[in-house]
Amino acid sequence: MSRPLARLWASWLALLLAVAGPLGCTDLPTERAERDLQVGKVQVGGVRFDVRNGLAAFHQATSGALVLWLGAPSVVIEADLSSQAVTDWSIELRNAMPGAVLTGSAADGASVGITERGGGLPTRRGYDLVLPAGTQIELSFGHQEAAAVAPFRFALLSDVQNGVDRVGDLYARINAEPHVGFVLSAGDLVQGGSADEMQVFQQELEALDVPLFSTIGNHDAPPDTPWHDWFGRGSFRFIHRDVLFSQVDSASATVAPLVYDWLEQWLKLGRGRVHVFTTHVPLIDPVGTRNASFGSRGEAGRLLAMLAGDEVDVTFYGHIHSYYAFENAGIPAFISGGGGAFEEKVDGIGRHFMVIDIDPRRGLTGTRVVEVD
Repeated sequence: MSRPLARLWASWLALLLAVAGPLGCTDLPTERAERDLQVGKVQVGGVRFDVRNGLAAFHQATSGALVLWLGAPSVVIEADLSSQAVTDWSIELRNAMPGAVLTGSAADGASVGITERGGGLPTRRGYDLVLPAGTQIELSFGHQEAAAVAPFRFALLSDVQNGVDRVGDLYARINAEPHVGFVLSAGDLVQGGSADEMQVFQQELEALDVPLFSTIGNHDAPPDTPWHDWFGRGSFRFIHRDVLFSQVDSASATVAPLVYDWLEQWLKLGRGRVHVFTTHVPLIDPVGTRNASFGSRGEAGRLLAMLAGDEVDVTFYGHIHSYYAFENAGIPAFISGGGGAFEEKVDGIGRHFMVIDIDPRRGLTGTRVVEVD
């Protein structure tokens, strides 16, 4: 092959890799987004269950018995029963808000029987249900204060990864913080993205007195990741005390087109509300030496323009195993990756989490870094 032809071939191959990614790879961000659409849907025992907005994953679904992992403080489960459907059900809700209650109503006004039987953990609830056949049921789970437009507090914890076997003291420190309602995470909960690791993470999480709601990180997202079976959607949104939380999958240092479509809707929903945006990979590198940001500066700029244009109030990131406070596009921004993964030694900060105070009328009112080591 001549040198000019070789150079032409190399240029063409470089362009192909830039556009399509590594040879042999599929569009993983889009695949994950499409899997998001299937989360929270199951048909069993003559009943079609659909968790509104995909805010829970079914860990178990057999005739008469369900186990769900919740992805938000409040969830709504829609059940469409055939005339021959199983009517007696046991439901266990994991990763649940302490003090939340389950209520039910039927479209035809029939009675929905709900008996709580406890769960054994602050974040676990068990119920025995009697559902009327041949109608549609709406089961709502949430805290009575969830709709109150009042200030609240949550913690931010990301990048646990290989530190999962020593996370107990970190959870104990979060438990000791007063008034923390839940933990928000920017992902990288496990190191290799296997189902075994995710099971261990959730077992260790039983030491935490409040639930943890997380988007997906790059370590959580190998090809064929089991994330959706264990934790639910990678991109999702929920509203708590009239504050909108948007969690966006950037595990591949980019965002899938389908997720951009959702985000446009969420930004409209956030107008007039305080809006908290969380994703794993920082859109820009605040230091400039980490090479830990979106793969495309152009995409990062476009996304920041979207967030700023709709007046997002704060952005949270993980990925860098340290702590930074800065601004992107005029929006307060924080990187907190101190959950236990290999630390950035020269930064002088080890394992940590953040305590965040939010006022639905005023926005972000306080942040504090809590160092554990």
